[in-house]
Amino acid sequence: MNKFFRVFLNYFFKGVLVIIPLAFSVYIIYKVIYSVDSIVDLGFPGGGFIVTVLGLAFVGLLVTSFITEPIYNYLDKLLNRMPIFKLMYSSVRDLLEAFVGEDKKFNEPVLVEIAEGIKQVGFLTQNNLKSMGLEDEVAVYFPFSYSIAGKVCIVSRAKVSPLRMKAADAMKFAVSGGVSDVE
Repeated sequence: MNKFFRVFLNYFFKGVLVIIPLAFSVYIIYKVIYSVDSIVDLGFPGGGFIVTVLGLAFVGLLVTSFITEPIYNYLDKLLNRMPIFKLMYSSVRDLLEAFVGEDKKFNEPVLVEIAEGIKQVGFLTQNNLKSMGLEDEVAVYFPFSYSIAGKVCIVSRAKVSPLRMKAADAMKFAVSGGVSDVE
C-alpha cells in the first residue's frame, strides 16, 4: 500500500506540473481577452481577441524600439530579483524565447543513441556545459509524444549526431510519437 501511494503521488505531482502552468496560462489569456472584450465593444464576439493580439504586437513594437529597450531591460532585471517570481518569470520567458525569440533553442534537431541500437529524436539546447564542469557533454531536449512536456538530458557529445531535417519536422515527428511523415 505504501509503494502504491508513493507511485500515485509521483504521478499526481507530475500531472500537477503539466496541468497547473497550462491552466494558469489559459486562464490568464482568457481573462485578458474577456476583460478587453468587456471594455472595448466592437459589436461582434471576438473583438477582445483582435484587440489583445494587436495590443501585444504594439507592446512588442515598443519593447524592440530603441527608446524603450533600456526600460525593458530594467524591468527584466527587477523581475529577476524577486525570489519566487524570478523562478516562474525566467522559466516561462526562457521557454517562450526558445520557440519564438531571436535565439531559438529548438532549431537543431539531433539523434541521440540512448542505448545500444536505440535512438531518440531531440533538440540540442546547450552545446557548451563547461560552466557545470561538463566538458564533453551537451544538453538535449526530448519532447514527449502527444504532450507539451518533455525532458532535458545531459548526454555525451559522442552519442549525438545532427539530423538533416527541418526543426519543425523533427518536432512534429517526435510529438506525434513517430506517426507523422517526415518530408
